[in-house]
Amino acid sequence: MTRAQQTISIALLVSSLYLSLYLELIPLPALIQTAIVPVLPFWALVSFGAWVLFRLGWGMLTFHDTPEAYKELMEEIKLAQADLRAKGVSVD
Repeated sequence: MTRAQQTISIALLVSSLYLSLYLELIPLPALIQTAIVPVLPFWALVSFGAWVLFRLGWGMLTFHDTPEAYKELMEEIKLAQADLRAKGVSVD
């Protein structure tokens, strides 16, 4: 199963569970049914946004420079420029 299929199947499962709760197909106490179930999508959206911001901040906090990758990339650029010059292309 690919990641897209897995994501779609999980999204369908969660949405069908929420729909069954919202349409009162699964019995819940009245307080939960009227106060919590209608705001679950908004809570999920805010939680997802907070998680994404945390992951972004953590990635920026733990970002490490990689001088080896820089050197490798510069070598590849020099090889590409040499190859293009050999084919008669002006590269500057």
